[in-house]
Amino acid sequence: MPPLPPVTKAFLLACVGVFCLFELLPGYGAWFELWPLTSGIFMPWQLLTYAFLHGSFTHLLFNMLGLWMFGGELERVWGPKRYTQILVASTLSAAIVQLLFTWAIGARSPTVGASGAIFGLLLSFGMLFPNRIIVPLIPPIPMKAKVFVAVFGGLELILGFNGASGIAHFAHLGGMLGAWLLIRHWRSPRRRG
Repeated sequence: MPPLPPVTKAFLLACVGVFCLFELLPGYGAWFELWPLTSGIFMPWQLLTYAFLHGSFTHLLFNMLGLWMFGGELERVWGPKRYTQILVASTLSAAIVQLLFTWAIGARSPTVGASGAIFGLLLSFGMLFPNRIIVPLIPPIPMKAKVFVAVFGGLELILGFNGASGIAHFAHLGGMLGAWLLIRHWRSPRRRG
């Protein structure tokens, strides 16, 4: 297995480090969670900082597994600059979509986790390597990356409208949207001309 490239490794280490830090200092994480606009606690830096926080060890583990599975290869293909841009775009778009959703339903609880960025990487992987065969953990069935992305995107949409589960499904979809928009921008004919 090739070593993790620098941005992927830094993001992974930062998420693990922040998780450990706020396990030791549990009251301070609230300043960095993504709070709804109407909560009175929202601050602009939360649009990025929420991605470094995780609600549980399992949450952290699955996000870092996704980062490891898809991030390293994307960074090797795009290089650190474009890869960082896709991470930031996915994180910001996930935050914006989640803020709009929480405003629309009147939610008051915060959002944490790198899931929006990871879903952006997932969509990016599916767009760059659509026919690559991958075997997800659940279900352990070999499938093309484009099918995997479509299944996960569809599940997120259904689960998002299905009710309150404590999972920010619309943030995941927002991360995919941000990655898709940035890749479309990179591929636009006007940009190449």
